[in-house]
Amino acid sequence: MSWSIERYLNVRQAYAPSFSPDGRSLAFLANITGLPQVWQVPIIPGKQVLPWPDQLTFENDRVSTVAYAPPTAESDLSSSLIYLYDVGGSEQHQIFLLDVDRALVVPLTEGHSDAMHLFGSWAPDGRRISFSANRRDPAFFDLYLQTVTPAQGQHTQCAEAEIIWENDEPGYLQVHAFNPSGNRVVASLMRSSFDHTLIEFDLGTGNARKLLEREEPVRFMEVRYAPDGETLYLLTDLDADFLYIAQLDLRSGALDALASPAWNCESLALSRDGTKLAYSVNVEGGDRIFLLDLESWTTLAAPEFARAPGVITDGHLTFSPDDRFLAFSFTDAVRTADIFLWDLTSGTTGMPAVPEAVTASSHGGLPVSAFGAPNLIHYETFDREERGQPREIPAWFFRPTDAGEEPLPAVVIVHGGPESQFRPGFHFFVQYLLHHGYAVLAPNVRGSTGYGKAYSHLDDVEKRMDSVADLAYAAHWLRAQPGIDGNRLVVYGGSYGGFMVLAALTTYPELWAAGVDIVGISNLASFLEHTSGYRRAHREAEYGSLARDREFLESIAPMHQVDRIACPLMVIHGRNDPRVPLSEAEQLVTALEARGAVVRFLVFDDEGHGVVKLKNKLVAYPAIIEFLNEYVRPGGVNG
Repeated sequence: MSWSIERYLNVRQAYAPSFSPDGRSLAFLANITGLPQVWQVPIIPGKQVLPWPDQLTFENDRVSTVAYAPPTAESDLSSSLIYLYDVGGSEQHQIFLLDVDRALVVPLTEGHSDAMHLFGSWAPDGRRISFSANRRDPAFFDLYLQTVTPAQGQHTQCAEAEIIWENDEPGYLQVHAFNPSGNRVVASLMRSSFDHTLIEFDLGTGNARKLLEREEPVRFMEVRYAPDGETLYLLTDLDADFLYIAQLDLRSGALDALASPAWNCESLALSRDGTKLAYSVNVEGGDRIFLLDLESWTTLAAPEFARAPGVITDGHLTFSPDDRFLAFSFTDAVRTADIFLWDLTSGTTGMPAVPEAVTASSHGGLPVSAFGAPNLIHYETFDREERGQPREIPAWFFRPTDAGEEPLPAVVIVHGGPESQFRPGFHFFVQYLLHHGYAVLAPNVRGSTGYGKAYSHLDDVEKRMDSVADLAYAAHWLRAQPGIDGNRLVVYGGSYGGFMVLAALTTYPELWAAGVDIVGISNLASFLEHTSGYRRAHREAEYGSLARDREFLESIAPMHQVDRIACPLMVIHGRNDPRVPLSEAEQLVTALEARGAVVRFLVFDDEGHGVVKLKNKLVAYPAIIEFLNEYVRPGGVNG
């Protein structure tokens, strides 16, 4: 049975849970209407029929963040939450206060629509919020504090935010948390994905104190204050290859590891009473959830509840106000993202309850039993590890279960980043391809995260093309598989994955039958020249700097080798893309058209870095399917 691509585009997802102050409801983000908005469900333990959620926001663009006020908020703010959205994919996120009971919205960042705002957290008393923004200079994020007042009417406005600290280093500033007294906050200044500085700010004096300073790059993530205000719990890879759970004594500066598995710890939440830490571990791409009792020092694993390895959708764990429940969003390869509650109280058996879903996101009317799960495989690439054995690349391999005898075409999907990882969540396009006779291979080539810092740095600067060689060896692996047509291989990717598509087509043109590039980079040098100011230094740490490495960056640019592209190419871009400017696609397409190459080009005027809006997905993905059916599967089923 085959279904149209439109059915798969109507698969929905729910993520980013946030408890109401009274603990009776959960707000979350969901694209039920085709665009992420804030929705809410009541918490009714043991209820067999899930209630239909209430929609709380009705913006014309995607909402990116939702955070309810804390349980200690004054009565006039006890039904209030913060949400953020941007316009047209610009990523210039604005902050709004919503009084849920009165359905009143107060814009908190009005007059600063040309700046990006990154929400930090609510203060413990619920009367202030912290955030960072690049209002003063597009390249620098400063720390702000804003007093929040209850919404009294449609035209209520809050006082202007106060700048606490002016930052003089490029990169993102992620504000993590207030201390219990509300007079300090802790934040990470992220110069690059792997180079963070941990800073504690005194809100009264504005003084900034750097913590755990090191010369070598290190990460500090998911930082939380203990109830004593003098202890921090955090994720870090200080003196380690993987992220681990650590405890930092702010008085002595002593750092102690609390959980250090041989994989990345990627999520962390502290119970309100400070006695429990919840965290997740990314094991070969799949998440496992644990609960650490900080009094008995015992660790409890969440009972199995998924049919296949899966992922915490947004890396977000959160305790209910009474610490009874842990909420998170979870997806696996055969189920879309839903909000789950893990009841941490022991049942009559004395065993922990199994996490249960409190939302039921639509799968587009498609039978869940028809979705296919991947196998985790490892294939050898061109070089060897330090210990001498052949280097192996991890990859997820999806194969149709009812393929028949005809050899299958295959799509190699390359993730973006490059500091990212293809993980076994639900991918609607992968499932479409499986149901329509394509195999899919999703490799995590060198440079991917999830396998340690050393692996992530194997593609830095002058080693960039080694990761492209890993793609070539993915194609060689596919060609060796029974039932795969090695002459019908497609390479598909977005953002940095788009650069990988173009680099694969220009470096190994003999391997590919077609390529699909979505918001991709055609020249790393011109990308660095024209990307947003706050991103340039962040990306130079990975790709190389314009000052030192321009000659090399130009030498590997697919843009300068378009004459080597020997197969049809589809290019998709958003006009408002602040990360990879539209010019990256335009210069490539112009060059290809000049030499008479087969190229399809789609530009969406109201999109940024990717295709987010359902109305645009309903144009983009049918066009991709039509393109593949024409050049890879002649006579194939049109979606």
